[in-house]
Amino acid sequence: METIKQQPLLSGLLILFLTAMVFANVGGSMYDGLMPLYLKELDADIAQIGLFFTLAQVVPLFLQILGGWVSDSLGRLRAIAIGSVFGVLGYIPLILANTWEWLLLSYAVGAVARSLVGPSFDAFIAEHSSEENRGKVYGISQAIFMIVAVVGPPLGGFLAGTYGFKLMLATAGAFYFIAMLMRLSMAREAAKNAAAKTGTLSFASLKTNVVAMIGLIFSGGIITWMLITDGLRDVSFQFSANLFPVYMQEIGGLSYQQIGWVTSMFGIFMMLSTIPGGWLSDKAGERVGIAMGMVFLSGALFLLVNIPSGSNYQWLYYAGWGMAGLGAGISGPAYQSLISKAVPQKVRGLAFGLFSTSLGIVSLPAPWIGGQMWERFGPAAPFTVTAAVILLSVIPIWLKFKLPKTEEAPEVETPAEENMPVIAG
Repeated sequence: METIKQQPLLSGLLILFLTAMVFANVGGSMYDGLMPLYLKELDADIAQIGLFFTLAQVVPLFLQILGGWVSDSLGRLRAIAIGSVFGVLGYIPLILANTWEWLLLSYAVGAVARSLVGPSFDAFIAEHSSEENRGKVYGISQAIFMIVAVVGPPLGGFLAGTYGFKLMLATAGAFYFIAMLMRLSMAREAAKNAAAKTGTLSFASLKTNVVAMIGLIFSGGIITWMLITDGLRDVSFQFSANLFPVYMQEIGGLSYQQIGWVTSMFGIFMMLSTIPGGWLSDKAGERVGIAMGMVFLSGALFLLVNIPSGSNYQWLYYAGWGMAGLGAGISGPAYQSLISKAVPQKVRGLAFGLFSTSLGIVSLPAPWIGGQMWERFGPAAPFTVTAAVILLSVIPIWLKFKLPKTEEAPEVETPAEENMPVIAG
């Protein structure tokens, strides 16, 4: 117990791991918030933008579970390295596309990368922290990671507005290429230092892990309620998330550069709030941080879609996105910590793969529906529905997001593939 207290919260390997994640996601954050505007530039209308993001979910629908299983079987660093190769390949059609339909190929290839990297990221952090400090470690890790949301959007907005989307996307691809080289190097070092057996992929292991996960899903316990609540929120987010850059441009009158800076406010406030959010999670329990974060997110959306027109009110977009970042920062570490504690280590990657993406078929038509809501009921309609659902989700969060009491001592998990010296972080 004394040894655990003397260890730094972040190991040297975890710091290197987060550095690679920053490089990779600076590239992604440069264009992610501007993608609906890139589609507009390629002659897509509002309905087609909604259709695009609906179709873009098809491939992740089939990969969200497989990516977590690969991570559980081969190891976190190996899965991330494989995913990074696909991530680099995904930039090729993204840069070369001359019609919006070609961007679907980029999203399909990129989905392979996200399905492998996303679950591995959360599981890797869980396996390098004790249960008593897990919220803090997630909070610090997310604070470092949120550099991408502070740097990427304004840089992407500046490059797209000044030099065009193609050069901006090429720059983003260069950042991701650097991250891929770092991740491949880490995976090779992990393979050299692995003392235990190397994991293999087999149908038997997939079946075992999926059966275990299905048992947790239908147990009626905390995982069941987390999945239901996460699914409802995810569907509501899909109504509006991909339309907000268009809303800020057409309704708010913001330029590419302003949209980049406004989005950056989200990252700044999330960075500032993740460490307090992790502390709150460890001290008061995960449900407190998650519920509080949902209230902030809902309030931010209600504010953003009720801003009067005119340049005198554009500062409210900064305030709204800052409030949203505060909500995400408070709830994020608590949510990840709760998932990591609620599932066994052997299916942790599978669980994060399930929770990190939408509920498949249920949310698949949501972006298209959001586009239809915009055109039929007005631009504010999809965002208002999202805000209402997020606010209502606080009720099951408060009532059901409670872990059973245990007497077990906190654990520190260090898999063989990442068994490297711990240094001050």
